Amino acid sequence: MTFVKYIKSCTLAKDYPKTGQPEVAFVGRSNAGKSSLINAISNQKIANVSGTPGKTRLLSFFDFNNEFVLVDMPGYGFAARSHDEQDDWKVMIESYLSTAEKLKALVLVMDIRRSWSPDEKMIQEFSEHIGVPLIVAMTKADKLSRSQIMKRMDEFDEDIKLKYKYPISSLKKDGVDDLKKQLYKFINRK
Repeated sequence: MTFVKYIKSCTLAKDYPKTGQPEVAFVGRSNAGKSSLINAISNQKIANVSGTPGKTRLLSFFDFNNEFVLVDMPGYGFAARSHDEQDDWKVMIESYLSTAEKLKALVLVMDIRRSWSPDEKMIQEFSEHIGVPLIVAMTKADKLSRSQIMKRMDEFDEDIKLKYKYPISSLKKDGVDDLKKQLYKFINRK
């Protein structure tokens, strides 16, 4: 059984919790299914799922089994946000990623039906820059047939060459265990 405890939500580095535990951060475009995936991983409703994109505006920290801290980051790319809000998002994310000494993996959550955008490329480059593995969780796989999923995975292999990518259906829990196994490999790495 997974024990998950909410720690806190904040925006400023001075307020980040100092747990000493490894951290895994989840980032993704607004409405990509990040909250649903976090809930599927935890087997609990810890992240608010909303039909309205861009609801999460703070970094939220959750303790998973006293083994690691999951960091739920705000979604990006929501057009209804002002340029100032989008700039604030970038500053908040860059601040966290550049100061997170215990960060073991960055999970980029994206809708499997979407194309790789400059925003995803920026996150990929930032993860390379800070030396943290990037895992791409390709959500909403239940919206595609098995052959369409394989085609999308092949397209990503050709274009982006990502080592860690998983088609996920949070609804059916397909791919969730594979993602969790990979997370634990990174968390337990010295």
